[in-house]
Amino acid sequence: MAGHSKWHNIRAKKEKMDKRKGKLFSKLSREIMVAIREGGPDPEFNPRLRNAIKRAKSAGMSMDTIEKLIKKAKGELDAGNLHEIVYEGYGPGGVAILVEAVTDNRNRTVAEIRRIFQKHGGSLGESGSVMWQFKKRGLITFDKDVDEDAITEIALNYDVEDIRRDPEDGTLEVICEVKDFAHILEAFEQAGYKPTHADITYIPTMTVEVKGETAEKLIKLLEALEDHDDVQKVHSNFQMSKELLEKLAEVA
Repeated sequence: MAGHSKWHNIRAKKEKMDKRKGKLFSKLSREIMVAIREGGPDPEFNPRLRNAIKRAKSAGMSMDTIEKLIKKAKGELDAGNLHEIVYEGYGPGGVAILVEAVTDNRNRTVAEIRRIFQKHGGSLGESGSVMWQFKKRGLITFDKDVDEDAITEIALNYDVEDIRRDPEDGTLEVICEVKDFAHILEAFEQAGYKPTHADITYIPTMTVEVKGETAEKLIKLLEALEDHDDVQKVHSNFQMSKELLEKLAEVA
């Protein structure tokens, strides 16, 4: 069972995620602010902001809070001091890891991310040391009961890279270039097909299988990275059995 997206699906069902809602809202707020800095405050003309708002709403953030964030960004926010950085490193078992962060202090954040890697048996690498093992793509996922023919018919109106069923849980994934993501997602929604997940992500081009103690150490590293206040997303190329993932989720 390949890696990080499955881990997120399992973690999202756990009760302890409620305890992280405040931290999640903080991360989503930063994403909204950076999206506005990059493409302006109108979600109609800013696909990144539109997707950030959808993610925030899906996480339970009220529209009132979102509108206040946008209003703040329009008039008061100095988002120029926020920097987007992707850190690259390796975890236990040689698993490649990408860490997307937004920070107002590069030196502090890189030092803290390095300490997390080292504490959990990993190492922070140089730029380019890991990125070559991933491709940045739009990923749109539908429930296993979705009409695959209908989804395929809509998707083929665009230059999609792949349409595939997950062999274990049956979910349907549509993978596309980043530039086409917003248009394809909008086409699905206008046709009445709501995805279970949609985001810009890093998809591994190769995977590394981990088991036993190595898997336990890896999950602890990924958890620690994701819990860092400046970290927005973590991507990795690990592969492990569904049974082991679920077992580790119980103790994480």
